Amino acid sequence: MVKNTTAPTVTTTFSFTTAEPESWIESLLNKIPLPRWAIYALAGVALFLLLLIFICCLCCCCKRKNKQKKKEKINLGSVKGSVTTSLVQPDIEGLGGSAENAYRGRLQYSLEYNFQREEVTVVLKQAAALKAMDSGGTSDPYVTVYLTNDSRKKNETKVHRKTLNPVFNEAFTFKVLKSDVPDTAVVLQVFDFNRFSKHDVIGEVRLPLWEMDLHHIIEDWKELSQAGKTEQERLGEICVSLRYVPSNGKLTVVILEAKKLKKMDSDGFSDPYVKVQLALNKKKWKRKRTGVKKNTLNPYFNEAFTFDVTLEQIQNVDLIISVWDHDKVNKNEQIGKVHLGCRASGNALRHWSDMLAHPRRPMAQWHNLQPAEEVDKTLALKSNFKIPLPQALQHS
Repeated sequence: MVKNTTAPTVTTTFSFTTAEPESWIESLLNKIPLPRWAIYALAGVALFLLLLIFICCLCCCCKRKNKQKKKEKINLGSVKGSVTTSLVQPDIEGLGGSAENAYRGRLQYSLEYNFQREEVTVVLKQAAALKAMDSGGTSDPYVTVYLTNDSRKKNETKVHRKTLNPVFNEAFTFKVLKSDVPDTAVVLQVFDFNRFSKHDVIGEVRLPLWEMDLHHIIEDWKELSQAGKTEQERLGEICVSLRYVPSNGKLTVVILEAKKLKKMDSDGFSDPYVKVQLALNKKKWKRKRTGVKKNTLNPYFNEAFTFDVTLEQIQNVDLIISVWDHDKVNKNEQIGKVHLGCRASGNALRHWSDMLAHPRRPMAQWHNLQPAEEVDKTLALKSNFKIPLPQALQHS
């Protein structure tokens, strides 16, 4: 019996595990000298901050968009289209503009200028579709007519009760010199009559004579516009020469001429003369006057008046020049005034200062006449202001 002597085969298995290379994140984390939990906590805080910044930016953008939408809604009135602007809430400026542009009605008139008589005749014919001013949806309209260079003289039509389409057919005539045509406009103001309160202005029409062909009768319809402010009445201008000689204390006032004076008489002219008055320490002191110039609005006087005023008194003197209209029957009426002196202002003060700065030399200048009430109010004010005397005046 033969024995099997073959040795058993032993199989040895070797297993090799391939190590995966570390990622760049792992290598970066390994280099940080902090435990992993601390690194993760810091990363979470950083992400939270970034998220918070993103949310804030998003809120800001939304607010800007909302503001732009609001502006677009407010400005819809300026967009030309079928959008009804009354559905949009307007701003304050929009409200003011809509009130000014509101339809007020229209007025029919005729205008004729007579070159021989130098008169303008305005006929108010009728009005149509006037704005309702009363609670019942009607108005009690009437019209006032005046010239811009003489706003105190106003003519009125009759009042027409409870109507928006009155028929007037009333004529008014004004004296307008040919030389005044370039500076004159006819104003037609439509009012609503109120028995117990102030009359409301519905609107007005302005007719500048310098823009019209006055060689023909003009007849037209005009839409009423918002009434403007009443023009300040032009009283005229006066040219005065001043001269002061300090050595003998002589103040010479020369009334040279005046122009474009206010018409005071019914024939469109005036009979002007000038009063020259000195006040010392706000008390009436000396007074003189020129002769009367008949039927003219541009008188030439060339009259000189000399007053004794010492160097000590010159700074406390007020020179008041007033232009009057002479009337044989009624009381003389004052046209306007000019105040010169150390307490004056503007051109009047500059004229007085030039006189003091140039002794012995006559200084002439034009001055606009002011309403007597305004000049009297200025003279009533107390003032301690004094112009320092120039050295040339002190040594003269």
